[in-house]
Amino acid sequence: MPFDRMFLDELAARNDIVEIVSQYVALKKSGANYFGLCPFHNEKTPSFSVSPDKQIFHCFGCGAGGGVITFVMKAEGLEFPDAVRFLAARAGMQVPEQGEADRQAAQHRERLYALCRDAARYFYSMLWLPENSDVQQYFLKRGLRRRVMNQFGLGYAPDSFHALMDAMAAKGYTREELLDAGLVSRSEKGHLYDRFRNRVMFPIIDVRGNVIAFGGRVMDDSKPKYLNSPETPIFHKSRNLFALNLAKKTRSEYFILAEGYMDVIALHQAGFDSAVASLGTSLTEEQARMIARHTGQIVISYDADGAGQSAAQRAIDILKKCDLQVRVLKIPGAKDPDEFIREKGPDAFRAMIERSENHNAYRLEQIAAKYDLEDDEARVLFLRDAARMLAGIESGVEREIYAGRAAKMAGVTAEAVGNEVKRELAIRFRKRKAQERREIRSPVGLAQPKDRSLAYTDMKSAKAEENVLRLLFADQKLVAETEKSLPPDWFSAPVLRKIYERVLALDRERQIVDILAFEGWLEQNEMDLLSGILEQAVPAGSHRQDMEEYINTIRMQRVKDGSLRKEGEDPLLTFGRIKKQNAGGQTI
Repeated sequence: MPFDRMFLDELAARNDIVEIVSQYVALKKSGANYFGLCPFHNEKTPSFSVSPDKQIFHCFGCGAGGGVITFVMKAEGLEFPDAVRFLAARAGMQVPEQGEADRQAAQHRERLYALCRDAARYFYSMLWLPENSDVQQYFLKRGLRRRVMNQFGLGYAPDSFHALMDAMAAKGYTREELLDAGLVSRSEKGHLYDRFRNRVMFPIIDVRGNVIAFGGRVMDDSKPKYLNSPETPIFHKSRNLFALNLAKKTRSEYFILAEGYMDVIALHQAGFDSAVASLGTSLTEEQARMIARHTGQIVISYDADGAGQSAAQRAIDILKKCDLQVRVLKIPGAKDPDEFIREKGPDAFRAMIERSENHNAYRLEQIAAKYDLEDDEARVLFLRDAARMLAGIESGVEREIYAGRAAKMAGVTAEAVGNEVKRELAIRFRKRKAQERREIRSPVGLAQPKDRSLAYTDMKSAKAEENVLRLLFADQKLVAETEKSLPPDWFSAPVLRKIYERVLALDRERQIVDILAFEGWLEQNEMDLLSGILEQAVPAGSHRQDMEEYINTIRMQRVKDGSLRKEGEDPLLTFGRIKKQNAGGQTI
């Protein structure tokens, strides 16, 4: 763990998990826990649980779970050290010095932030040199005003293989730092050169105001048209959105999702300050969750060409998983938002947003566009295609409305469309049931981990292993005694063995065994599994007796699989012989 345990204890104490989660999820108390809709997947019935006693969260739907730091990591898209700093800043705490390796890593990230900031200033200064007036015109001819260009920090990378490298070296940055920041590339012969050359530059800024990467665009027809920063220690494409640092301040009820940087900038200049864009890749689920934290409505404003419409279809599926109300703009004349606004003006674009279609209507029209509905055979194909789309609508009322629209489009009765939808729903139901039957479950109902990479090979042993861990977290006094009777290599599941070994090490070091001790130490899928184990209640009764039964079950499974011989003293008996003495020396 890269941070001192005493510091993390105070951090957790000042950031109660219920209070933190409530900033993202509407929670309602039920019994000892709080429940709400999971912020990490789409659901209609609350399956997201927060335990104030255990200070953990767990979703019974998608399996996500962990402690307060893990929640912030997932909700804000942060690495462990940054999530700790996020919570420390919220609580007004000073983050202490870390171990040497972690301190160096933190200092390196700070250097990269500073380097990207200085690179952005350099690109900005290059844009406004008198000799680069033609580059300035690239923006100005597109109607951008100087104020907006400054707001987005637009710049220019000179047509040179070393201009940026030299400028940053003069500021004390090393070539290794330039490489780590994605600002230079290495040739096959090992030579470094500026990654961005003769391109207009778009700084990418995170929600905390740090310049973390760049997008560069050519000013002619050369390829590639756009060049983006690679993944770096401070930049992850899937966890950031262009202009979210500005859009998060909007008073608008909806966000606008555009395709390109210029579209977003033009929209902001026109007064649509909630516009964002993904970063050179298709929209990801993490980006959709970021949008959902700021708004409940999204308007997709992609280019009107075929590629843009295909991207819109993919984005709809991802955005709906986050329970967002999705509408889709149909920009006439195969124009992009930037071009439309320059030709028609902001008022026309706002009117188009007001007339924008619900995503179901949009999808139906996209399907209809593929068929000649005057042809009987084509109408049959359209209805089958439409039925598959309609079957995916969860609301029965909404499904019926759009089924009626499909019927009118095809010139058939609503009943005919309804029957086709029912047939598709029946097919899906049979497939779902078949999948459920394929799910591997133990005779006592233990489910496999959500992540199949952690799948159990011995379900009976794994259930006992989970129960052992649950008891040790609930009653740490059992750890030392259990260690004498249960060797780690008796565990059948590697992930459970890993957790058990950590529990033993913590107890030997006289540290507390709780979820906090595993945050930043386990991988996310492993933390999800652990939170699911701990979420379950420990049965009332003798914990010591229960532990003996669990260890015996594990031992017998090892005897059955041949990894443990029958002869020799049974280590389990040792567990039964160990006695504790009270202060008066009496055996208890």
